[in-house]
Amino acid sequence: MKNYVEVTAVFDIDGNIIPKEVKIEGGRYEVDRVMDIRPAASLESGGAGIRYKCMIAGRETYLFLEETRWFLELAQ
Repeated sequence: MKNYVEVTAVFDIDGNIIPKEVKIEGGRYEVDRVMDIRPAASLESGGAGIRYKCMIAGRETYLFLEETRWFLELAQ
């Protein structure tokens, strides 16, 4: 099951979408760093989209943009 989350993102001048903040279970967490962006499938939750490998609250996390919604999974 996918864990859809609320994300605050910035669209830069080149049209890139950069996540800045994630709302998880009532708390807001800053995206500390985006380490990689690529099209990918989620092997854990199913589905595919743009995968952002991020550091959020000191944890390596995959944040997926699937069409118009975002979901999270922890990096392995």
